[in-house]
Amino acid sequence: MNVAMWGKALRIIPRISKDEWNHLDVLAKWLISTRAAVLIMTFISAAIAGLLAVLAGKFDLAPWLLMTIGLILAHATNNLLNDYTDYVRGVDKDNYYRAQYGPQPLEHGLMTKRQLLTYAGITGLLALACGAILVAWRGPLALLLLGLGAFFVLFYTWPLKYIGLGEIAVLIVWGPLMIGGGYFVVTGEWSWAVVLAGLPYALGVTTVIFGKHIDKHDADKAKGIHTLPVLLGEKPSRYLAIATMVLMYLLVAALVLTGTYRWIMLIVLLALTILRTVLPQFLKPKPPTPPEWYPQDAWPLWFVSFAFIHNRRYGLLFLAGLIGEVVLMSLKI
Repeated sequence: MNVAMWGKALRIIPRISKDEWNHLDVLAKWLISTRAAVLIMTFISAAIAGLLAVLAGKFDLAPWLLMTIGLILAHATNNLLNDYTDYVRGVDKDNYYRAQYGPQPLEHGLMTKRQLLTYAGITGLLALACGAILVAWRGPLALLLLGLGAFFVLFYTWPLKYIGLGEIAVLIVWGPLMIGGGYFVVTGEWSWAVVLAGLPYALGVTTVIFGKHIDKHDADKAKGIHTLPVLLGEKPSRYLAIATMVLMYLLVAALVLTGTYRWIMLIVLLALTILRTVLPQFLKPKPPTPPEWYPQDAWPLWFVSFAFIHNRRYGLLFLAGLIGEVVLMSLKI
């Protein structure tokens, strides 16, 4: 077992040679090929749904666990299919962006197409099994949510990402589907108020994919991949990302003022210490080479790195605020 690699793959997307890959266990290979470090975003959305269910007094552990495991496996399946689709379409050839910042299992010869599809098939079937049980418990609306989730897993990379709908898909998935749908399968009730309550974090996840697509602007434009930054332009996209990050804080403040959340949710403002370092980077174009202070093994990631670090801090503080809400509720304060 490669326990050290498990931990590394959960923190970053490690670069690895073919020889190193051959000495890894199956779980380590799965964690690396699914880019497990980014799966924390899905866990946070599932946790938000669960904590909102606790606040409503309707939390049920079994469906929450199934929902959380299913969502993480679905996200992992999407990442595997993303790499497969881009590889067979020839996108990742000629040292394309995806092949630079971490191992692309097919492009780097770490896996065969059959092996990757086997990983994706088993992971996807396990996710589908979790969803099927939830459908049996919750009925037609759960089936609709499962179908929508499957649609985005299968068609995010192509055609949605290619026609400027990738960013919108991420907002829908990490907001209404994961948080709103997660709350539904846990409680058996749909709530648009819950969807609104989870929107600030969904916006944060959207800034991460937006940052990634800004980083890839020139490469995507050259390959005819019309992400939203390609359609809008690099500079307007940077400013839109800034506006989205600011909106994350304004929405929480509005939700506190309207009584949806208590004052303790303002703990997310502590993430402004990170935002203060992130915004200056988004105000100017990506440098042609990494500065000396920037981790060299993270290049060519740039905007996405700053957006991810900010969103991770914001998301964990968001969870801390919700846990604080639960504590205050239990103390009847």
